[in-house]
Amino acid sequence: MLHGWPDTRALWEPQVAAFKANYRCVRFTWPGFEPGAPKQEHPLDALIALCEAVVREVSPGKPVILMVHDWGCLFGYQFATRHPELVSRVVGVDIGDASSRDFRKATTVPALLGIVSYQLWLAGAWRVGGGVGENMSRWLARLMGVPTPVDSITVAKNYPYFSMWTGKYKAAKTFRPTCPMLFIYGKRKPFMFHSPQWEAMLNARPGSQAIGMDADHWPMLRRPDEFNAIVLRWLASQPSNEAPNASSAVL
Repeated sequence: MLHGWPDTRALWEPQVAAFKANYRCVRFTWPGFEPGAPKQEHPLDALIALCEAVVREVSPGKPVILMVHDWGCLFGYQFATRHPELVSRVVGVDIGDASSRDFRKATTVPALLGIVSYQLWLAGAWRVGGGVGENMSRWLARLMGVPTPVDSITVAKNYPYFSMWTGKYKAAKTFRPTCPMLFIYGKRKPFMFHSPQWEAMLNARPGSQAIGMDADHWPMLRRPDEFNAIVLRWLASQPSNEAPNASSAVL
């Protein structure tokens, strides 16, 4: 289970409570997202290496089920791309092929401007730093209605936006799943983070599925019972040689 901005591993509490009877749930907080973390960038390779180290430690010799959200999608998708043998299934939440040509073609100009605006705002807040950058970050968090307590949001959490817009994540590739994938997204947002082609591709693949929920960017928190039921039902549909306890769910 891999979280994104501006969350911590606590994001997945409702899922851990629902899944732990049948699955081993492993989660951690990304560097820079811990309380009191210093403001610094973390290279994409280092974040992928962290995922690999955790997976190899908690599930030696067995692939894991990845559950990812927001920046956790980018980092988790890159990990799965580089190490497909370590991932049996993927549960992606709200971020799909947002870096693809299909997405850019399918997204309206106002929506693209909205995405660019909020991302550059957070990248700028990281660059400015200090109290001003913190106030910028918290103002946007309030505007977006993020579920994370606003007083826990610091500029240190914004480094993925700064790194992306300064070209340090240019090695990231659009994710093309090679294993079964469940994609859950919120339908009540000003813009999507996936293309219609992405959704159609998943629904056409045996064992994969894309499902929209009546929620915003955080469906796992807004409607946890519905979200958990969807995930558990999909996991239960896996082949008999992938019994629940054969894999770990990683955060």
